Formats: sequence, structure tokens, C-alpha cells
Amino acid sequence: EQTAGKQKPYMYTQGQAVLNRSFFPCFDTPSVKFTYSATVQVPEGFTAVMSATSWEKQKDNTFVFKMSQPIPSYLIALAVGDIVSADVGPRSRVWAEPCLIEAAKKEYDGVIEEFLAVGERLFGPYVWGRYDILFMPPSFPFGGMENPCLTFVTPCLLAGDRSLADVIIHEISHSWFGNLVTNATWGEFWLNEGFTMYAQRRISTEVYGLAYTCLEAATGRALLRQHMDNTGEDHPLNKLRVVIEQDGQMIPEGFPFFLGVNPDDTYNETPYEKGYCFVSYLAHLVGDQSKFDAFLQAYVNRFKFQSITADDTLGFFLEYFPELKEKGVDSIPGFEFDRWLNTPGWPPYLPDLSPGEQLMKPADELAELWAADSLNMEAIEAVDITAWRTYQLVYFLDKVLQKSPLPEGNVEMLSKMYPKISKARNAELRLRWCQIVLKNNLDAEYSKVKDFLHSQGKQKYTLPLYRAMWGGSESARALAMETFSATAPQLHVNVQNYVKKILGLE
Repeated sequence: EQTAGKQKPYMYTQGQAVLNRSFFPCFDTPSVKFTYSATVQVPEGFTAVMSATSWEKQKDNTFVFKMSQPIPSYLIALAVGDIVSADVGPRSRVWAEPCLIEAAKKEYDGVIEEFLAVGERLFGPYVWGRYDILFMPPSFPFGGMENPCLTFVTPCLLAGDRSLADVIIHEISHSWFGNLVTNATWGEFWLNEGFTMYAQRRISTEVYGLAYTCLEAATGRALLRQHMDNTGEDHPLNKLRVVIEQDGQMIPEGFPFFLGVNPDDTYNETPYEKGYCFVSYLAHLVGDQSKFDAFLQAYVNRFKFQSITADDTLGFFLEYFPELKEKGVDSIPGFEFDRWLNTPGWPPYLPDLSPGEQLMKPADELAELWAADSLNMEAIEAVDITAWRTYQLVYFLDKVLQKSPLPEGNVEMLSKMYPKISKARNAELRLRWCQIVLKNNLDAEYSKVKDFLHSQGKQKYTLPLYRAMWGGSESARALAMETFSATAPQLHVNVQNYVKKILGLE
């Protein structure tokens, strides 16, 4: 009941951060890297796949896998199910349940190679051989997991029009940052994610241009703002170097896991977006994009197949740019490297996202028009949104949501006017449209909320909608209860438990 086909059982592992210890005996820390091999025998009618550089099928439906490059334990992954594959490039194929494979092939044919080629040009050779993608069952609670050679992703990326194809750039960027050069401890997770966000936005700039990338980064910055407002800026988790502690005891760097702390509990926007700001600050100190790109290649080359700390990274940066070291850039008042790492709060430096203004401004103005007491249809019709890409539409919908509830009748009108939004199959747009429907008590479109929650179980989409329903009208709360009782069996157990908490069913 948690698969798309609903016919056969399905099994997958999720190792990050410290969960693979329950799968095989290992040093379950990113500071240790090793090669591995595995022999997996599965029943007839099933296929096994792993994050491995080579695999072959032998008799008795037995699969033999080898990973010839050293990786940390959290990147070993196995999936077994009724899955098939289709080639989408010279070194890429998509894997999915049979009922999804056509959609997966259509969405990604020829797309991945372009992203990989740009990544190689920027960061150096792609060392993992293949880059395959496994589209997980709809109950998979995450967006993606960058298992080498075989990224696991949510089927929510299958929008039908390639409008979410670029989401995969983040996972591809992990091929260099995270998988090849890895944080030695989970307390410095920003080394994986901050560099990956920077790399993702470099690739995106090359492929889609600076304006669009700045718009996407502005969406990320807004999420960071929201997170810090929710937790309080001075929360100890809002540092780049997090001390993972138990019962108030400080734990020596690198040894948090003997003491019962799950690093997943420290997961939030900070390592991603504040980490991105720190890497952008380093680029700003260099002052020349091509020189910084060359540094990133040298950094990957220097530390490939190793696990490192922030001190290694920053030490190498100063060694690579001796003139900056001489200037003492690591201790400029207010921007000290030490402050970046060890002081919680808003990033001291924000990259300039003003090139995104040319896409934000029309979206801001349009949202303003829709929030007016009497609608100026002439001005509204003068704005053509048919060419807007996903993040420009997302930015527009976020603005509409902030202004909601809108005056009586405006949302119905908006829904009619933009079927591209109100009838979208794109999950990012569906999420926002559902939030707008709930915030405006638009009972006539509650079925869209229900359909979306029936179609997928990704945590990032599911929890905000249950929060919105539970914080809404009587009918919205009834919708929450009814939808959850119908969909609970198809949700991942962790997501089930989070929803129960929201609905007070614990």
C-alpha cells in the first residue's frame, strides 16, 4: 500500500545520518571511508539495486555489487522491488516501478548528461562512473538521497513537463561535495550541504542564467529567515559548527554518537543556507568567479575520498590564496571565520541576489494586484505568466499566501484565470496552491488538498498541509481527520507519527 503499483512489496534502506548500523556492522560515522561488496538474493519477479560502481545478475536471481571507491557508511543503499530501468543518457538510466517508468524516462531523457557535463567542467571529473536515478515509491518521505551511482528521489519530481527536473542538480552536486569530499563529523554538516548549495547554484547559473538562480536562492533565504524566526536566531543549532550534546554535557568533537544523540535531530535550514552564504563569502573575498571556480576544483582534488573538518577546508583556502592569508581575511571584524563557525544567528554576509529582481518585481506587482479590494482586471490581464518558470511562480504564490486571506471572491477568480497554477501537476505549485486554498477557506477546492495528500507522502509537503488544516476552520479540521484516516497506511511511519502529533492523536 506504500508503493505506486500497490501489487508487490518494496524494501529500501536510508543510511543518513547514523541508520546503516542497523543494516550491517560498521563504523557508522562519516569519518571512516571504505569500499564494499554485497551479494543479494531476492525472490523471482524482484530486482535489487545498490549504490555501487558495478553490479551483475547471476543465477537464482542473485545480484552481486561492488563499490570500488571508498565511501562513508551512510552512502551504502539497497532497494528491492518490482523495478525496471530505461536509459536517459550515455551514463545514466532511470529506475522506477513499471507504472512510473515511462513518465520518468520522458522527464529526464537527455537532461542529466547536461547537468553532469557542466558539473565536470566546474568541479573536475565525475569519478563514480554512472549516475542513475531511482524514483522511489510515493511514500518516500524525503526529496532525494545522494547515494553514489544511484540517487534515490521522490516521484514528486515527475511533473510531466520537466518543470522540476532541475531539482536533481542538488543531488548531482553532492557527487563532488559530500560524496567525494565528506564532513568528518555530523557537527559540521555544512561542509556537505553549504558547498553543495553553492555548487548547485553555480551549475544552475550556467544552465538557466543568473536571474533565475538568484530567484531560487531568494526562496532559500526566505526559508532560512522563517527557520531562524521559529527557533530564535541565537538557538545553538543556528551555528555552522554544531556541538551535539546530551543532557547538557558537552561532547568532544567527533564523538557524539556513543551518547545517544541522533544527529538527525539537528537537521534544519542552517547548514544549507547559512553554509551557502559562508561559501559565497569566501568567493566574495577572492573577488573573481573563475579564480574561485579553480579553487573549488583544487579543493575537490586535494581532499577527494577523504573526510575533513572545517579547519581543513579553511586552512586550504588560506594556503591556496596566500595574498588573502597575508591580509588576515580570517579575522576581519564581524566576519571572522571563527564567528561564522561558532556564533549562532543570521549570516554576517549575504550574497547579492539583485539580478533576481527582474523576475521578482513582476511577481510582486502581480500579487499586489490580486490582493486589492477591487480587482483591476486590465492590469492583471496585461501580465503574461505563461513563460514563468517554477521558482517565479512559487515566488508569486508565496506572496499571495502572505497576503491571504484575500478579499472575497479573489481566489476563485485567480483559480479560473490561471489553470496553469490551480490545476498544476508540479508538486511545488500544488503545495502552495493547497496552502492558499486552506488559508482562504476555499471549500470548493478542498478536493485538491485531498488529492495531493493521497498522491504522495513527502514530509516537506505533507506536514505543512496538516498544520494548515489543523489551524484552520472546522471544515478544514474535518478534512484533516478524514484524509489522514484514509492515507495513514500509505505514509512512512515517521511521517505518520509527525501527523499524529499535529492532530493531537498521540
